[in-house]
Amino acid sequence: MKSILILFGATLLLVLTPLRADLVLQPSDMVAICGDSITEQKMYSVFMEDYFLMCQPVEGLRSAQFGWSGEKAGAFLARIDSDVLPFKPTVVTTCYGMNDGGYMAMTQATGDAYRQAMTASVKKLKADGVRAVIVGSPGCVDGAAFLNPKVTAEEYNKTLDALRGIAQEIAQKEGVGFADVFTPMMEVNAKAKAAYGDKYQFVAGGGIHPGNNGHIVMAYAFLKALGCDGAIGTITVDLGAGTAVGTPGQKIVSCQNGTVEIESTRYPFCFQGDPDKPDQNDACVLKFFPFNDDLNRYLLVVKGLNGSKAKVTWGSVTKEFSAADLAKGINLAAEFLVNPFCDQFNKVTAAVQAQQAQETLLVKFFLHYMPAFKSMAPNSTAGLDQVAADGTAREKNLFATAAALVIPVDHTIKIESEP
Repeated sequence: MKSILILFGATLLLVLTPLRADLVLQPSDMVAICGDSITEQKMYSVFMEDYFLMCQPVEGLRSAQFGWSGEKAGAFLARIDSDVLPFKPTVVTTCYGMNDGGYMAMTQATGDAYRQAMTASVKKLKADGVRAVIVGSPGCVDGAAFLNPKVTAEEYNKTLDALRGIAQEIAQKEGVGFADVFTPMMEVNAKAKAAYGDKYQFVAGGGIHPGNNGHIVMAYAFLKALGCDGAIGTITVDLGAGTAVGTPGQKIVSCQNGTVEIESTRYPFCFQGDPDKPDQNDACVLKFFPFNDDLNRYLLVVKGLNGSKAKVTWGSVTKEFSAADLAKGINLAAEFLVNPFCDQFNKVTAAVQAQQAQETLLVKFFLHYMPAFKSMAPNSTAGLDQVAADGTAREKNLFATAAALVIPVDHTIKIESEP
């Protein structure tokens, strides 16, 4: 009976706990991630969906990406009805400006066109029932790879910064959210080059299209703008009492002699690559911006430690920490990049990539041209509608496949006191 009452109390607490005022996301939101070819790369959008599914800022989130190569803000405005609204999004993020700048020095006409198109897009989305809009700024270009006869990377970043300012102005005027993608990308770019050398390519694809190293910073900017606070989970171990407690999503299976068995339904975010190898993977830029501090706190707190330090073994990795740090709490997600969640995290990511690849095919090559198809073949309207329905159903099934892979992960943390 006591365990039933504890479970009921915990459930009631979750139900009665209000969502934070700064959290844009609400349970069961559908997030449309919109942008140009950088969005169509399906990298930051995959990172975001991974975060929604596994880190679970709120329950029941789903998302889809609507990237279109070469697109400017005005072209996005023209395709909102055909491409985006059929998915019934409640939240929309946009990332435009890279193409809007025209790959030249900033002009009044460039700024006016971008402001007009983005403002009209925000107004339309709100009028069509989208509850929340996040206007994202463009990112940056990288002088180590940017080759453009009309403008240098330094000059074009000034254009992109000006468009960043206009995007922020639009968001403030329209009362919607703003994601500053440009500033953290510029900062990480500078820090990475200081550490790895001027030839290091933070934005490798022609200096315009990032690899995972740049896209993880983009995902960070959007997740922060959506109000995600990064409190993934906390495991508190009292060695003196021989007990352990986990926050929601972290079920303690057993605790004995400093070894804690946990069943987790909420995952920390996992990364790819060597954190000390300068390449295009995401792990190597983590030291240059606070993703783990701000968005990925999976804490181990240890009380009652006999000695000044302890060895902590999580999965196949053992590290040593001071008793003071363990008492305050160490971030397992940051300290153990290779951890028991990685394998399942990667399986979910692969399923998300398959889902988002289907979205590109469905949106760019069918839904977008549906009005034209129906005009050309008016007697086939019912058949075209059925194809659209089948394609949309397949996209939903692919999302369901990804979501179903977020299964409980069983793992063990071993704590060994040292003098």
